[in-house]
Amino acid sequence: MQRIVGLLVFQTPEPKSIAETSGWIDRRFPQPIEAVIAQIEAQKHRRFLKSHLPLDGLPFYDDVKYIHVARDGRDACMSFHNHGMSFTDGMIEGLNKAGMEDEAIARPYPGIPVDPRQFFHRWITTGEVPGHEDGSPSMSYFQFEKSWWEARSRPNVLLVHYNDLKSDLSGGMQRIADFLAISVARDLWPQLVAAAGFEAMRRDGDALLSTAAATFKYGGRGFFFKGTNERWRGVASDEDLALYEAKAEAMLSQECARWVARGGA
Repeated sequence: MQRIVGLLVFQTPEPKSIAETSGWIDRRFPQPIEAVIAQIEAQKHRRFLKSHLPLDGLPFYDDVKYIHVARDGRDACMSFHNHGMSFTDGMIEGLNKAGMEDEAIARPYPGIPVDPRQFFHRWITTGEVPGHEDGSPSMSYFQFEKSWWEARSRPNVLLVHYNDLKSDLSGGMQRIADFLAISVARDLWPQLVAAAGFEAMRRDGDALLSTAAATFKYGGRGFFFKGTNERWRGVASDEDLALYEAKAEAMLSQECARWVARGGA
């Protein structure tokens, strides 16, 4: 999504460093928040920021537009397993330090099990946030999605699903462009869509990630891994998949559970 918005803002398919053009406002390191704010305030282009927070963890302003990207939780879990396994030792050390220095956390980052089946089991059965019963090493996936789903009717909130971008990238990008009130010349549009495709982003990964590529063992190609769905099939146990379905039914409305699983604008 950062790449898509960057393409719309800058109107060029050339890869630009995402870290330099789109500040990540809730990260703990390597930059202190003061440095991130200074970077944002120095920008001359239309600002677009990244967050991994639920909606109730963010300041909400009527004159700011919010785009939430959802993915089936089972797919998100498998994707994050690769993500976590790709962290360098330096990245793990930084996560551990951030956890130990925050009195509300006061513990190291939970280690990532090598076995994806074991990781999925922990993810669906173990919470890290007080009151959450799943989501390790992060917050509950269901609580996270619920926070954004409840704001879906607000005019400055757009919900976008990973599946829809996979099946119709051009249509999904047009919906985002309309939401942001950005127009693109007809002859430029195919170039921007092509640049937002997974293979193009994987090819340009080191340029897009710039210094962040060094936090992954395999650089940009480790970050942009496969971009496919349903890798959990044949990996997660039947019991854990049944527990996922039960939690989705119990914690999400029928409409929300259906949307996070399948998508649809």
